Amino acid sequence: MAASRQLSRFWEWGKNIVCVGRNYADHVKEMQSAVLSEPVLFLKPSTAYAPEGSPILMPAYTQNLHHELELGVVMGKRCCGVPEAGAMDYVAGYALCLDMTARDVQNECKKKGLPWTLAKSFTTSCPVSAFIPKEKVPDPHNLKLWLKVNGELRQEGETSTMIFTIPYIISYVSRIIALEEGDIILTGTPKGVGPVKVNDEIQAGIHGVVSMKFKVEKPEY
Repeated sequence: MAASRQLSRFWEWGKNIVCVGRNYADHVKEMQSAVLSEPVLFLKPSTAYAPEGSPILMPAYTQNLHHELELGVVMGKRCCGVPEAGAMDYVAGYALCLDMTARDVQNECKKKGLPWTLAKSFTTSCPVSAFIPKEKVPDPHNLKLWLKVNGELRQEGETSTMIFTIPYIISYVSRIIALEEGDIILTGTPKGVGPVKVNDEIQAGIHGVVSMKFKVEKPEY
């Protein structure tokens, strides 16, 4: 199925986008949140995908849209209740992702005890880079991520500082949600999240592996 559906274009047919929150201690601190003993999970719809070359559309209902830079793990086969020791066998590759977040909306949701859907799941809220085959990343816990807005460095982080490792996350998620080929897990963001506005240009990359570029625009609706 991978050959016919092209894992290299997983965003066209992958079903699930599972996101992990609070997975870098420095980001937890900057958000004045608490480090938890288990991952925080939320979902984005597949319509959240924005491949490079398409814009990030800023929802009309937010005045404070933030970038969150994340390593995405793309699944290569169905994965349900797998042990941590064998979890990496299910990984097909990786992608650099942005978890675009309407921060003002998220803060209101938190105050009211409501889900984060409005803040996290809008159309184009998950920009993605080109697919990175697994063999090109010998150790996903030894990557350096960076993000610039209009040429200014905003985020820089190392995947070695994740609180929960990728095998742990895959095992944890797969015991709750059956993952399928083409699904992606976003593994959390390092510190430095911040606002963008319409016409801003976001550049991001994994040192020595991949880079991508997006422009923030207003939706036509």
